[in-house]
Amino acid sequence: MTSTKRALLSVYDKTGIVELAQGLHDLGWELISSGGTAGKIAAAGIPVTDVADHTGSPIMLGHRVVTLHPRIHGGILADRDDPEHQADLVANNIDTIDLVVGNLYPFTAEPGIENIDIGGPTMVRAAAKNHAHVGVLVDPNDYQPLLVELAEHGEIPAATRRRLARAAFAHTAAYDASIVTWFDETAGESSVEDATVELPDSIHLSLDRVNVLRYGENPHQVGARYRYTNGAGWWDSATQHGGKEMSYLNVFDTEAAHRLAFDFADPTVAVIKHANPCGLASHSDIATAYRLAHEGDPVSAFGGIVAVNRTVPLALAEALAEVFTEVVVAPSYEPAALAKLLEKKNLRVLEASAPSAQLLDMRTVDGGLLVQTADRVTIDRDTWTVATDRSPTNAEWLDLEFAWRVAAKVSSNTIVLVKDRQAVGIGAGQQNRRDAGRIAAEKADGRAVGGACASDAFFPFKDGLEAAIEAGASAVIQPGGSIRDEEVIEAANAANLAMVFTGQRHFKH
Repeated sequence: MTSTKRALLSVYDKTGIVELAQGLHDLGWELISSGGTAGKIAAAGIPVTDVADHTGSPIMLGHRVVTLHPRIHGGILADRDDPEHQADLVANNIDTIDLVVGNLYPFTAEPGIENIDIGGPTMVRAAAKNHAHVGVLVDPNDYQPLLVELAEHGEIPAATRRRLARAAFAHTAAYDASIVTWFDETAGESSVEDATVELPDSIHLSLDRVNVLRYGENPHQVGARYRYTNGAGWWDSATQHGGKEMSYLNVFDTEAAHRLAFDFADPTVAVIKHANPCGLASHSDIATAYRLAHEGDPVSAFGGIVAVNRTVPLALAEALAEVFTEVVVAPSYEPAALAKLLEKKNLRVLEASAPSAQLLDMRTVDGGLLVQTADRVTIDRDTWTVATDRSPTNAEWLDLEFAWRVAAKVSSNTIVLVKDRQAVGIGAGQQNRRDAGRIAAEKADGRAVGGACASDAFFPFKDGLEAAIEAGASAVIQPGGSIRDEEVIEAANAANLAMVFTGQRHFKH
């Protein structure tokens, strides 16, 4: 053995690997590598020893066995302060390895058996375990800073070794999590989108912090956005054109608004306050949709979030600029509209693609998570039942469908009143349905006449219809299923209401 410093380089992502190898060589390090990594280093004229020559064993089993050898792992795992370890190294002619550079096959991008890396994670974990003596690099962004530290100190500082070890274990943990998820997703014909499929026996989550937010739910709380490792969502490709940094509630409410707007195929605008819609409207003209959505509850819209599922024109921007709004999010903006909105210095203007479908809904509980499949809103007149003597008119059907989508996104208990695809009264998050109905009717203030009333759960008593009757709605949609359904149906018939049972509840807590 000699005191020469050695680095083992074996990477799939070869970004910056030649520059790192050159830097290490210039500092007097001996380089060991294999396969494509060794070829790339050698092609740059940098001396490198092939792993097979270092171990004396050939690469085997179609490259499945390369670094799995005592001369590799003994050199990585040896405790430099343990005399017995040192004796084993001498007895077995094993040279120490002081730095491991490795990243893994791209399993998330190309899942499959042959992309389940064995040697790579083993090597990386060995180096991370022995971080008291060995450095490990899994991120090309760390290459240059390490070279700077080596040039300055002649070795890798202990604090750096510890930081890099944590990054290495996070890297392999995320890799294993993606493999477990792949096994779950390919276990059968069903997927977690099917509410009948059982949830997996275990869930392995790996997330990386990507944004530190202005603050948490309240200013004294710290907040951040995390993203699934190797994953991405619309937030990652979104552009913030103006305004202050996002806070926790800005992100939370904008997510709710953006998803709600894109739940509708027609041009639609959603206005959200405290994660609940206070205004929503669809119209062929998107500027008119905004005006109607805002008029649904202009008091609550103050300081709200506006989501638009079409390009924002100047007319919409001019109307929105007159209202104090925290965030506006849309797929695109006309240049004049964007310029108008950017005049509002504190308005956060986001440009973003449509959100992806959610598969699982998770919430924290003491000691773990509460998990369920995501709620899906189904609009299907063929499976719904007209429970009353009178069937809805075509106009009533459109409002019923609109109201049903809205009710599913409002905190329970909720009553939603709609007229001409405009939410005119929303009673959200009440402990009883009568109060929710009373609030909705008060907010509608006569605008729901001839429109639709939606309840996210069944009416346990006939007095649940009071909101619809008081507001002048002519059609009602609810799940049905109460032991008093007949009483409710009788009361609806007496009021000449058309009532539809969906057979599906949409509680949201």
